[in-house]
Amino acid sequence: MADSQHLKNAIAQVLERVSAAGAQADVIASRSQNFSLKANAGELDEYKVTSGQVIGVRVVKDERIATSYSESLDPSSLDLMVEHALTNAKFTKQDSHQAIRCENSTLTTEYPEINQPDTTSVDDKIALALSLEQGVVSKPHAKSAPYNGFAESESEVFLANSLGSLCSHQERSTSCYAFTLYEDDGKQSMFGGISAGRHFNELDPDYCINYGYEMAAALLEGQPIATGQYSVIFDLSNLSSLFGAFGMCFSGQSAMKGVNPWRDKLQQCVASPLLTITDTAYVQGGSAIKAFDSEGYATRDTVLIGEGQLQSLLHNSHTAAYFGIANTANASRSAKSGLGVGSRHTVIAPGHSSNAELTAGEYLELVELQGVHSGADAISGDFSFGASGFLCRDGKRIQPVRGITVAGNFYQLVKEIDAMGTTLHHDHSRDFFAPTIRFSRLSIAGK
Repeated sequence: MADSQHLKNAIAQVLERVSAAGAQADVIASRSQNFSLKANAGELDEYKVTSGQVIGVRVVKDERIATSYSESLDPSSLDLMVEHALTNAKFTKQDSHQAIRCENSTLTTEYPEINQPDTTSVDDKIALALSLEQGVVSKPHAKSAPYNGFAESESEVFLANSLGSLCSHQERSTSCYAFTLYEDDGKQSMFGGISAGRHFNELDPDYCINYGYEMAAALLEGQPIATGQYSVIFDLSNLSSLFGAFGMCFSGQSAMKGVNPWRDKLQQCVASPLLTITDTAYVQGGSAIKAFDSEGYATRDTVLIGEGQLQSLLHNSHTAAYFGIANTANASRSAKSGLGVGSRHTVIAPGHSSNAELTAGEYLELVELQGVHSGADAISGDFSFGASGFLCRDGKRIQPVRGITVAGNFYQLVKEIDAMGTTLHHDHSRDFFAPTIRFSRLSIAGK
């Protein structure tokens, strides 16, 4: 795998070839190394080490844009990559709004927390992987741990362009997970726990084992409840998935294409006044910390919804130029893709509701949604998912629930918030932060 200097040399060659052709470009070059382990029947079932490198160019010539990439840094491969991009650009539609704009950016992500040295031995990592499976199957009625594992990754990214920008970013992350297949009296249920962090010592394998086991056991006797409308609290991972499925509503790119249902809603009320959402560049412990976006602009915070009112969409320089507004520095691009728009950390501001207010009366606590993305129409807002969870009353679970379908409309759902908790929590991926939110009503198809 190439080292840092090799990547920089490749970038310099690409930019030189692009300049000689009378074009401009930005280049993304990255290298990564991944290590994963899985256990089965008390032994390692997978021991995988992979590494790779890739470089990609976005060329702009005569207001025409094209991309190309190469997984080889050989000089002849780089020349061919540039040639392909320049040739493809000749056949694309002219677009005066998309250009190389970020000048002389030399940002480096300088948060030591995201790239901590790894001093943990491979033996310790193997022991953790084996302990995940063993910790599950040693428990009563735990038939197996069908999904379990440990993973870590290390990556380095360089971004450069024809206007003198050269930015760099390094990070390391790790995770572990364990799912329990619980069986008793001919019935089965399965659930899992996931722990993630930047360093091996941040992982909590006991949480993965115990949370997955306890939830699988709690859901075993689950039955459908009566069809009707219920007040609902989503657990945080499922709330994150739900907002992710409708993330297009915050995209300036989807607005530019005319498919964003909120494209004409700026400064209008689109949600409950209890709801404030910010796209946040830095959150302590966050997984999406990076000093610059995919064009080289410094990342920043953007309030998307403030007390129910749509304040902004997410933009890169292309969409911002199209609408004639400020760039929010949310360009998203990999070495293999074209320019897009992406979020950093989604943070929903805490509210003022006590736990007693959040859990008063009867409500559904949903802990599992099936087919979130396939069951969501981001344009209309309609969704329908299979779900599992618990019927609750005054903060206590009174009945496990399985075999139901939850249906509604996302754009209506965010207007119908009954209560917002006071404490921020994060999902297991650490890019979504929110308090407990109680929604007033969703349709449940049960029995």
